[in-house]
Amino acid sequence: MPLTRRALAAGLLAAPLAAPLAVRRASAQGWPDRPLRIIVSFPPGGSSDLLARAVGRELTAAFGQPVVADNRAGANGTIAAGLVAQAPPDGLTIGLVAIGHAVNPLLYRNLSYDTDRDLAPLSLLARYPQTVLVAPGLPVQDIGGLIRLGRQRMLTYASGGNGSSQHLAGALFASLAGLRLNHVPYRGGAPALLDVMAGTVDMIITQPTLDQLRNGEVRAVAVTSAQRLPWAPTLPTLAEAGLAGYESVAWYGLVAPRGLPPEVAARLSQAIMAAMRSPAVRDVVATQGGEPVGSTAAAFASYIQAERQRYAPLIPAAGIRSD
Repeated sequence: MPLTRRALAAGLLAAPLAAPLAVRRASAQGWPDRPLRIIVSFPPGGSSDLLARAVGRELTAAFGQPVVADNRAGANGTIAAGLVAQAPPDGLTIGLVAIGHAVNPLLYRNLSYDTDRDLAPLSLLARYPQTVLVAPGLPVQDIGGLIRLGRQRMLTYASGGNGSSQHLAGALFASLAGLRLNHVPYRGGAPALLDVMAGTVDMIITQPTLDQLRNGEVRAVAVTSAQRLPWAPTLPTLAEAGLAGYESVAWYGLVAPRGLPPEVAARLSQAIMAAMRSPAVRDVVATQGGEPVGSTAAAFASYIQAERQRYAPLIPAAGIRSD
């Protein structure tokens, strides 16, 4: 039966709409056909880098494509996040982010991207309760001694950069303890911790390795979690030390450029959650004193918003600025 003029016109109008959908489906079915890249917002050697590489190895096994960690440190993660935001939304470029991802809209007036519009949360990978660490030569043995010393003289505290988890944890500590601390920012938590170990800076609030504690390279005096930690049951929480309500946790997650095809996003999400269940990745997280999570994208999006709201009052009160 010949096509009517109306049916023929309808078919011609539908064709341009159907073709891109077919292309998207085909590309999703064959995805990934090239190596993947995880842009890491911190330098090599720290807990974020170790986690990114461990997850990358699991994704390589899952997808049959190499997964490369690309370290782009600086500006509290905005350099790395900007690169992810500008990448094609094909699932081949994703980014490992930390708490700066949540609070940077409060710190920077002129970001090159919109955190909520241009970047899509994929998964909260892991949470890391932090530890108050002091230089080996600092004349304190416990958190009470640290607070007393801080009231006698100005102490310095290191961080992985303005707005980093270490910076926010230190600012909250200073605020609740009534101390004036001199903030010393670094380009990442690893070099910051090294200078505390060397005695160049008095203290840092971060997650050490168990070997660093056993070897006496730093001294732990308290933890920042709401409860004591299983691996350090004798260390008090800061809330127990008299700083009521204190809790500060570092975390890492994965984001992608907004606009991933749903099929690609689903495959990435499933593979990431499976990676966080693998013994190899869980061992890497445990070595850093962390808690593996592996959340859904929706749960991670809610977590980001909650973190932004939690630190919103502290940032102006502590005078934390990045531009």
